[in-house]
Amino acid sequence: MGGLLGGGKPDTSAAEESLRLQREQTAAATKKAEEEKRTAAEDMSAKKRLLARGGKGSLLSDKRLTPETGLDDDEYKTTLG
Repeated sequence: MGGLLGGGKPDTSAAEESLRLQREQTAAATKKAEEEKRTAAEDMSAKKRLLARGGKGSLLSDKRLTPETGLDDDEYKTTLG
């Protein structure tokens, strides 16, 4: 009797395909979220490192043995104004 009324297995290929696509999308979204989290952590680390070191390093002169005292050469003392 089951054969007369279509009692065989139902066709689930569409549902299986939908499930496969959903799993792929979830995996891609997870990977993207992890990448964004890693990038944000790197940015935070760089900011912390910059704050800890301060901005003074780029302002010091490398022309002297004691950079904190500035430059003594007359050629470096002239200004534009």
